[in-house]
Amino acid sequence: MPDVSLEASSAVDRLAAVRAAIARAAREEGRDPAEVTLVAVSKTFAAGQIEPVLAAGQRVFGENRVQEAKAKWPALKARYPDVELHLIGPLQSNKAQEAVALFDVIHSLDRPSLAAALAKEIAREKAKSGRQPRLLVQINTGEEPQKAGVVPAEADAFIAACRGVHGLVIDGLMCIPPIDEPPSPHFALLAQIARRNGLSMLSMGMSADFEQAIMLGATHVRVGSAIFGHRG
Repeated sequence: MPDVSLEASSAVDRLAAVRAAIARAAREEGRDPAEVTLVAVSKTFAAGQIEPVLAAGQRVFGENRVQEAKAKWPALKARYPDVELHLIGPLQSNKAQEAVALFDVIHSLDRPSLAAALAKEIAREKAKSGRQPRLLVQINTGEEPQKAGVVPAEADAFIAACRGVHGLVIDGLMCIPPIDEPPSPHFALLAQIARRNGLSMLSMGMSADFEQAIMLGATHVRVGSAIFGHRG
């Protein structure tokens, strides 16, 4: 049986190292480190593996799947009510109701049918609880056919339709660069699209490249394996 205490301390140590690297990268760009939010990607990790990171003060977490998040986060949020939960994976339109109820930020808005479903569920949630998740449009900067996201040439029109047709408040953009290309041009493209659409949130950069993303204006970096270790 693995030594859980050792696993916990190493996750906490890695969290501290990632936080220090974020602060260093921000300062090198003349930015306030507080401008960059660390989203600790806890997908596939059990509540017991997440809890030491919560105890160390981390409060922003990312999950890929609605069902997995539903299974572990309500109990954790009951103990840590100030947690902010981000959905960073693809969202099916028929899961919009559950996603709006559970998540504080949704990073993967990428098609008209999902915009319509989210608009309906957000209106319902606002009437019921007064809360609504923040929304980011996912941009497929590499135009990869197997990857979700709006292609860059269609980004402006899609953002305008989300706002004008569906009445959604769009807070920012998210991208996942192609694994076999340098990420910086993709981060620069995302920042350019955000600027011309008046968007302030930029979710870009993961364990291998978050420092480059911070150089190019990231406000949210999604870091999993650099904190929790590699998934089995």
